[in-house]
Amino acid sequence: MWSAIEWRLKRALYNHRCRAILATPPIRARQDGVVIFSMIGTQVLIPYLVAAKSLDHHLRRGRFVVMDDGTLTDADRKVLREHLDDPRILPLSAADVGPCPTGGTWERLLTLLDMAGDDYVIQLDSDTVITGPVPEVVQAVADNASFTLLGAETPVEEIADVADFTRRSFPGGAPTHECRTGHIQGATESILTELSLPGWPQLRYVRGCSGFAGFARGQNRQLATAFSQGASAILGPKRWSEWGTEQVTSSFVIANDPGARVLPSARYINYWGETLPPDPAFLHFIGTYRWHRFEYLNWSMRAIRELGRQ
Repeated sequence: MWSAIEWRLKRALYNHRCRAILATPPIRARQDGVVIFSMIGTQVLIPYLVAAKSLDHHLRRGRFVVMDDGTLTDADRKVLREHLDDPRILPLSAADVGPCPTGGTWERLLTLLDMAGDDYVIQLDSDTVITGPVPEVVQAVADNASFTLLGAETPVEEIADVADFTRRSFPGGAPTHECRTGHIQGATESILTELSLPGWPQLRYVRGCSGFAGFARGQNRQLATAFSQGASAILGPKRWSEWGTEQVTSSFVIANDPGARVLPSARYINYWGETLPPDPAFLHFIGTYRWHRFEYLNWSMRAIRELGRQ
């Protein structure tokens, strides 16, 4: 009970202090073939503006597109228009998932893959702060190469073919039956070598994190849909409807894009409560640890101060 109260208090403090983001200069959209895409709602408007503006400050590319989870108010939309140069706002209810699951951010993934047919698309979560130069991201965009943030607890920190990933990821080099009964991420990773997807004879994978990911221009939803149907056929529709399948699919799609790369984990960090280096480029404040100490608030305020000096 106390932890829930503490979370509410820290969230309220964050929103109060970080409203200073509203006093920073507005972004000017660039029609340069780059889209920065996020799914947000009214509760994360202030954190989202911190994420969006801090990325724009260091990337200097792109225009913003937002998927409304159904809770954005007229006042929220006015703020977005003023600060992000009238971004396109898409309703979650209009997203077409086809044969893929509904919910679990599948609408976000499939919509961005549709957009990636014409533009380079960067998926940006609202609980992120860009804290320094991001040359690896700049280069990936310039090369039209997909990228991903590295996920948690993986011994394989690069993109690998699925057989190699499986040998290196599971004790003894092979998944057991019990692997399929655990978390959906591990369960899906345990069946990668069983997948047969027509048109993709050599499958690759990396355990990434969809909180910050780049999708090269020229893609579509075909591979994501094929992967979803293949995994669902093996694991069953009930398991494949669990939260987390979208993130595995995002990682799979990126890994199978030629030229894809993993951002260096020493500078692009998922925060798990550890002591942070003095000069990270990017921080993703995972839900479980978002309000641990005051790191999220402190780094957000640091980014806001830097934006105020523009």
